[in-house]
Amino acid sequence: MAQTKAHRKERQVATFIVLMVLWEACSESIQYSVLEETESGTFVANLTKDLGLRMGELAARGAQVVFKGNRQYLQLDPHTYDLLLNEKLDREELCGSSEPCVLPFQVLLENPLKFFRAALQVRDINDNAPKFPAGEMLLKISEITTPGKIFPLKMAQDLDAGSNSLQSYTISSNSHFHVLTRNRSDGRKYPELVLDKALDREEKPELRLTLTALDGGSPPRSGTTEIQIQVLDINDNAPEFTQELYEAQVPENDPLGSLVITVSARDLDAGSFGEVSYALFQVDDVNQHFEINAITGEIRLRKTLDFEEFQSYHVDVEATDGGGLSGKCSIIIKVLDVNDNAPELTVSSLNSPIPENLPEMIVAVFSVSDADSGHNQQVICSIDDNLPFLLRPSVENFYTLVTEGALDRESQAEYNITITVTDLGTPRLKTDHNITVLVSDVNDNAPAFTQTSYTLFVRENNSPALHIGSVSATDRDAGANAQVTYSLLPPQDPQLPLASLVSINADNGQLFALRALDYEALRVLEFGVGAADRGSPALSSQALVRVLVLDANDNSPFVLYPLQNGSAPCTELVPRAAEPGYLVSKVVAVDGDSGQNAWLSYQLLKATEPGLFSVWAHNGEVRTARLLSERDAAKHRLLVLVKDNGEPPLSASVTLHVLLVDGFSQPYLPLPEAAADAAQADPLTVYLVIALASVSSLFLFSVLAFIAVRLCRRNRASWVGGCSVPEGHFPGHLVDVSGTGTLSQSYQYEVCLMGDSGTSEFKFLKPILPYFPPQGIGREMEENPTLPNSFPFG
Repeated sequence: MAQTKAHRKERQVATFIVLMVLWEACSESIQYSVLEETESGTFVANLTKDLGLRMGELAARGAQVVFKGNRQYLQLDPHTYDLLLNEKLDREELCGSSEPCVLPFQVLLENPLKFFRAALQVRDINDNAPKFPAGEMLLKISEITTPGKIFPLKMAQDLDAGSNSLQSYTISSNSHFHVLTRNRSDGRKYPELVLDKALDREEKPELRLTLTALDGGSPPRSGTTEIQIQVLDINDNAPEFTQELYEAQVPENDPLGSLVITVSARDLDAGSFGEVSYALFQVDDVNQHFEINAITGEIRLRKTLDFEEFQSYHVDVEATDGGGLSGKCSIIIKVLDVNDNAPELTVSSLNSPIPENLPEMIVAVFSVSDADSGHNQQVICSIDDNLPFLLRPSVENFYTLVTEGALDRESQAEYNITITVTDLGTPRLKTDHNITVLVSDVNDNAPAFTQTSYTLFVRENNSPALHIGSVSATDRDAGANAQVTYSLLPPQDPQLPLASLVSINADNGQLFALRALDYEALRVLEFGVGAADRGSPALSSQALVRVLVLDANDNSPFVLYPLQNGSAPCTELVPRAAEPGYLVSKVVAVDGDSGQNAWLSYQLLKATEPGLFSVWAHNGEVRTARLLSERDAAKHRLLVLVKDNGEPPLSASVTLHVLLVDGFSQPYLPLPEAAADAAQADPLTVYLVIALASVSSLFLFSVLAFIAVRLCRRNRASWVGGCSVPEGHFPGHLVDVSGTGTLSQSYQYEVCLMGDSGTSEFKFLKPILPYFPPQGIGREMEENPTLPNSFPFG
């Protein structure tokens, strides 16, 4: 609270200092004058020259001419900015009988704010002639009245002022009277008739004179009235008032019928000549506010008084006795001001809308006034303390409404300001004036994305121009400053063909995939998007977009072993003494997809002898399902189906040849299909091949036996049977790059068949680093059907 009071005190001190500086700067007033009834548009002054300004400065600074109230007596020429008369002026209407008739005004300049005080004097012309309230006056005078007696007459009225007003009275030539011109307390001139020679009723019972009122114009104007004088028989005494001048005060808000004052006159005569009646001597537009009781002499209000219209009244009262003689007194009635007028506020300049972010902006210039007087005329202005605006007094009764600091349109775009003007009278009266101020937008807010990063999902093999998602940014500004345009930012990797992969709608931020995406080639696409407004200067922001390509089941399983692409048939040797569950072989396959699309399952689709062999669904191992017997055929053909878990599932099949042998002494037997083909060949060629194969087989068998014995001794008497795979690398399709396939790494393995026990053992030796084959792996496999450092089992 203490800080608030201190802050307000500082503001008051600052306001007082500003007021003093402005008052001193603008204390000199420029005076202009113009004759009343001058035509509208008449040149009054060269304002640019009089104010000492440069050519065009009045227009550049938005000059205005401001009068009190809503009347605009002068105007500025829109081209030359000369001061012109805006309307024909009537001095009597503007100022009445007051002289001089001066209309003060201010010249208001903006950027920076400055006031110049000036005044326009309306000079009178003699456009009104004196006028009597009636065309005839009746005057009753006793024949015994002595010369020198003065008789008051009703005065004429001239609306002009100064030398053009009423100046003198004259009377038509006669031998009994002359006329005097007197000055009243309010400055008006009235006539008095002076008796020069005694009257004789028997000689001349009635006289008629002409009274003329003359003004001081050139040429002079005049007005006349007839005076009818009746000479009465003997009436010794005329009524006399107890006072020649009465004074009274009456508040302007007194009700009708209120007693103002009571006058009293007496007549020393007896009878009807001593009876006195009262009347207002002259009733005109001014005195019609009062009425008098003819018997009691009480003066009461007949019409409501208004201090702002007339501050005082001069009333003449006439007392007349029964014989027609009369006396006169004057009453000065002063009207007391009552605080019955609320203050008035007139806006001279209003700037709305005003731009945000600019401090000390002039919002409005206005003037205040109060028709009352004295303490009742003093006013104070105020606005709500919670508003970011200040009131600063300027010259005389002008104030400026300014912003206290920079405004923020985004916080509040419109202010309803109530200016309260309160006078200091009793009771206090106030006036509220509402001003609506709009705050115009400045581009001070960059667009803001609803998220700092967006994650979008699109399934591979999508159709071109597919809508994959949207980004959205909002701008707190308004109009063009809030219109957002979207764009793709240059990728960090210059090798990334972003423009050929995605596009963005500049108006609404919708993202589109321009071509089909391949999960196996591109799994994640990261790029930046920008949002820029259309303000000046343009502001922008950016966000990150991550497009995750979802895998589709578009790759069939690929069998790595046994090879099927035109290579020599591979036969697995199985001893007849093998126990159930004996590992015959293992089908190795991979899937280029990921997730469940790469989960492979194995199934024995067809077998020469169903029930003899089985395939494990999860690892593709081919094992014996029961004990072998001599009745079982020696040669078997197994068709194994490899199927992924996609929707729909894709599959591949592989054929596996199995040969049942009695131990490992039997030579390699060709497949029936191969034998049939050989039988069809040339007999001589077949014989030569058989002979060469027999000799080679014996030699090879001897060498292999010797090597096998040595190896088995070294490997704890392990016998090598079936298909032995030496050290080497499988093709890269063994590697599931997503980490979810059948094999996460390539492994070297070997199958050892134990001749004495009939059991087999599958050993994983050392891992092989992943190797990704090119897209043409199938073609390369066809060209190189044999794996390096390996040979077919059997």
